[in-house]
Amino acid sequence: MYPLQKGKTAKQAHVGLPNGTFEEEHGRKGFYGKSAHLYHVHPPTGWIRFEGKLRPHCIDCNKLQPTDFKDAKGSPVAFLGNNDVKLYVSRRSEPMPFYCRNADGDELYFIHRGEGTIETDFGPLDFEKGDYINIPRAVTYRIVPRTKDNFLLIIQSKTEFEQPEKGLIGQHALYDPAVITTPEPKPILDDHKEWEVRIKVDDEFSSIFYPFNPIDVVGWKGDLTVWKLNMRDIRPIMSPRAHLPPSAHTTFVTQGAVVCSFLPRPLEEDPEAIKVPFFHRNTDYDEFIFYHDGNFFSKDNIGAGMVTLHPRGIHHGPHPKALKNQATKTHTDEYAVMLDGLNPINVLPAGEAAEWKEYWKSWAEK
Repeated sequence: MYPLQKGKTAKQAHVGLPNGTFEEEHGRKGFYGKSAHLYHVHPPTGWIRFEGKLRPHCIDCNKLQPTDFKDAKGSPVAFLGNNDVKLYVSRRSEPMPFYCRNADGDELYFIHRGEGTIETDFGPLDFEKGDYINIPRAVTYRIVPRTKDNFLLIIQSKTEFEQPEKGLIGQHALYDPAVITTPEPKPILDDHKEWEVRIKVDDEFSSIFYPFNPIDVVGWKGDLTVWKLNMRDIRPIMSPRAHLPPSAHTTFVTQGAVVCSFLPRPLEEDPEAIKVPFFHRNTDYDEFIFYHDGNFFSKDNIGAGMVTLHPRGIHHGPHPKALKNQATKTHTDEYAVMLDGLNPINVLPAGEAAEWKEYWKSWAEK
């Protein structure tokens, strides 16, 4: 069906909005499906009250207290999740005195803060700030931090994390596959003490014990392995004439979610183009953003280590100050991890305890 057009509209989406209007994108399948653009007289986030359970959420993950923060035998804490994905924070300051094996799903680690090494079946990988580390389901690994102040965001998925299809922009766009790091085998053969391998199944731990170090692999081959990508090696796609949707910044895809990376980039140069994220209501996805570093221009009172969750059915978009000041900005200066979840994402008890309950009021005009 050819696009229809009624009333006062912009000629093109996100460009040349009619005076006194606020554009909203009402789309399906995230930003991949059918869409309509509605031109409102008032901001769609100009609400004054919420009733019922549906509302935007903001959680300060700096307040989470995973048991691995003070106890080397402890674990990360889950704060959001659904049947497809679950989000955890680890604050581990001491090396794991055991090896871990997650049989519940694949894990994508994002290193918000800290340095160290992950020992794996395939070999060791050093980690640092800004790293994504993809650990396939049931890989045996151990985290050995070199720093005390560490903050690791973990996304667990029931299916594999894959690289996105890059289509017309080519295989070297976003990041060249050559920047991906895979481990070299480095077996630990001189460690003959008893080692525990802690296995997670159905969110419960069981342990098996060996009289030797289980990292004894001398070689590996195939197309399944642990691998690493740092944010600094991602080259965001840019458009000087129109604001691109978050889907243009996709870094990983999995069956129940899409993971995107927001990075510093020049803003749109066209004087008629909007420079801030457009208002939209999530129709088929819940949107999670982890704020990693920089100046989060489109949101007020948001700092590094905080997350927002915007459920389907209600609008979200830039705060009033960002809307008013967008003409003064020439570039973004933010690093963030976004996850669009295919099914509703629930706030878990640990997340609720660290939640900013009045976040929904932050769109009110000051």
